[in-house]
Amino acid sequence: MDNTNKTRQLVSSGSAFEAQIGYSRAVVTGDWVFVSGCTGYDYATGAISPDPMQQAEQTMLNIAAALREAGSSVDEVVRVRYIVPRREDFPLMWPVLQKWFGDDDGGSGSGEEKKKKKKGPRPAATMISCGLMEEVMKIEIEVTARKGSALSREGSGKAEEGVPGL
Repeated sequence: MDNTNKTRQLVSSGSAFEAQIGYSRAVVTGDWVFVSGCTGYDYATGAISPDPMQQAEQTMLNIAAALREAGSSVDEVVRVRYIVPRREDFPLMWPVLQKWFGDDDGGSGSGEEKKKKKKGPRPAATMISCGLMEEVMKIEIEVTARKGSALSREGSGKAEEGVPGL
């Protein structure tokens, strides 16, 4: 009998949609965290902004919450998939995505301020343009993270071995 499910952890956002369809917000298996596609809904209120930037921000907050519950963080994301129904909206979201995934240049100061640079996770990424479940949705984001990977982000340029689904 296969006992691999003993190391599998299911994470829920509390969304009724998860129970209705039968999926988890995230699944943890070993050192890997797979986060289902998240949208800009605020799960606490059920509200969603019509603004693409605000949806991107709320989507990332939802992802960060799922990763936190799974024992990981946005800094450990290694793969991201962006799904947008209107490709012309995607550039409007770039500042939000840069904030979460890109490098922090340490601000516009000099000296000690510039030394505080933070390397972003800069995950491998794909953008797909297609319809989403509801017209109001401007973006859906799915991520894969690896626990412990944030400690060695400098990057050797070599592909990691044993990466499932990549």
